[in-house]
Amino acid sequence: MNLFSLKMRASNSNTGHLSGAEKIVNKHELHTYTNALLHRALHHSKGAADEITMKVEPVQLSDIQRLEALPVKTVEVANHYEGIEEVKKLLLQLGLQQAEEIIEMLSSCSSMRGAILLDVDTMKRLEPDQERGIRATYMDANRSHFQEDLTKKNHFQEALVLATKVAYAPNVIGEICISDDPDYVTGYVASKEFGYVRITKLKQKGSHLGGRIFLYRHSESGVNETIAYLEKQKIVVDLGLSKRLNEAKQQDKWRKIKSDLASLQENHLYRSFNEIQTAQEAHVKMHDREYVMLASNSYLNLCNHPGVKSYALQMGEAYGIGSGGSRLTTGTTTLHRLLEEMIAEFKETEAALVFNTGYMANVGVISSLLSEGDVIFSDELNHASIIDGCRLSKAKTVVYKHNDMNDLEEKILAHSCENGLIVSDAVFSMDGDVVNLPELMRLANQYGLFSMIDEAHSTGVLGERGRGVCKYFQLTQKPDIIMGTLSKALGGEGGFVCGDKLLIEYLKNKARSFIFSTSLSPVTSASAIEALRLIMNDDTQVTKLQENIAYFNECLQAHGISARSNSSIFPIVVGSEQAALDASAKLFDHGYFISAIRYPTVAKGSARLRVSLMADHSKKELSEAAKLIKKYIGNV
Repeated sequence: MNLFSLKMRASNSNTGHLSGAEKIVNKHELHTYTNALLHRALHHSKGAADEITMKVEPVQLSDIQRLEALPVKTVEVANHYEGIEEVKKLLLQLGLQQAEEIIEMLSSCSSMRGAILLDVDTMKRLEPDQERGIRATYMDANRSHFQEDLTKKNHFQEALVLATKVAYAPNVIGEICISDDPDYVTGYVASKEFGYVRITKLKQKGSHLGGRIFLYRHSESGVNETIAYLEKQKIVVDLGLSKRLNEAKQQDKWRKIKSDLASLQENHLYRSFNEIQTAQEAHVKMHDREYVMLASNSYLNLCNHPGVKSYALQMGEAYGIGSGGSRLTTGTTTLHRLLEEMIAEFKETEAALVFNTGYMANVGVISSLLSEGDVIFSDELNHASIIDGCRLSKAKTVVYKHNDMNDLEEKILAHSCENGLIVSDAVFSMDGDVVNLPELMRLANQYGLFSMIDEAHSTGVLGERGRGVCKYFQLTQKPDIIMGTLSKALGGEGGFVCGDKLLIEYLKNKARSFIFSTSLSPVTSASAIEALRLIMNDDTQVTKLQENIAYFNECLQAHGISARSNSSIFPIVVGSEQAALDASAKLFDHGYFISAIRYPTVAKGSARLRVSLMADHSKKELSEAAKLIKKYIGNV
């Protein structure tokens, strides 16, 4: 077999060394690979080469040593500072205590075409020519297992080949490398001890700094043997691509996810669970300690109501715990029909349809009613489920300024359409303010648009007996589409949509999130039925909640805190994510559970404490909460 060693070296008179590459090829491949390496030299991210050397030498098959590639591991890091810390750990595994000094040397060899050969015991450089360094040459990968893309440099593959050769060199215990390519920030530490460890960030993007150090441990009498192997021994590395590159890909596919999580932690946006050990009431137990719960959406404290629980258990005995199918197959029970009739009665509409969650209700309604060519006018602070419904519909979404009816009308005039929708939260979940429903309805009627209101946080809270935003404004005409949830004031789970029978029949046949979901369980449906029955027959809890809302407004005013609300949600905006987390933690220490709300739930720079009132909070608890908020965040 006619084999040849092919080497390319490219440099620029201004920037020095640009690129280098090594291949061991068959005679018939020479032309193809020569052109490919020439193209690489002429199109480098550091600039075009003005001097290119191509060297071709015959190679005897018997002279080639075959090596198994080092095992590969990828370490994900958020930034290059973390990357350098990982290098230090690996150097310590090799028994090297001078990690800082070794890493510092990397910056001194960025202009070298070769590598430093470093005696790790004396910290002496052993290259005969320290301007040139040591060059590991005459090497390639066994390409019999894969098809190589000649148009691109495969950083990983070429680095693994070189690292494997260096690891097998006599007297070398390891290698550190950072590429000088400004677009490639991944580097590695390699050794037969632990394999080839890729570290995803070892420098900042755009940096031209890079270097390579071969870590030598032996007397100086072995230096010539080491250099001879690195610079003269011909090797081909079996990458075992069916195994090793797949292993690298398995590591790589999680890279973005790990990086995103690290970024969230770095920016104080990482979220975790708070495990509650009791029922969700005005007081809960966490970490074996009692807290005043000022973060829950269970506004009427019905999720642990004895009557609700008793009826749910009764119906569980009668109907079982699962519904067994979607609503259009086997998943409609008498309880589902009864629940929908009660919701329609409570909201004073012709009909209602129950969804599994409020999220699924919004997504299902909007994406089935609107499509490409239609226009949706959406408040800029609408809930994520509304936003996602708009996206799924493929209609044009026009966002108007928060609760600004003048801006809404301007947007309507600027975007005429045959079929359009105005959609808004009734009570905005992170701001607590109430939609200007009379004006929104006027505009919808005037311009022939559908109107849709999300009553997740107004049902059970606003208006007579908690019937919602229409009662709050004492409107006789209702929006075309009223959406709400069973999971907030009603204390259970699920969502619903109310409106004319025509709307409900359409959604039964068109709303995918309704059609293709197993229906709510009979137990869940029963709990919602009893919760509705309670507030329709007795307004005690609704009245207590509305009194607490009025009282907490007074408490905040008394302490010089400007936040006000007509709903059960009070946003105490503090600004930075860290400030919100710190204030929440301090309140937690005092036994008050108040959530810190951060980006992306709210805009960057508008992190806040979200105080959420319940009917059963005492005036003393609310007064003390306002006092503590004042103490830890001042006037806001």
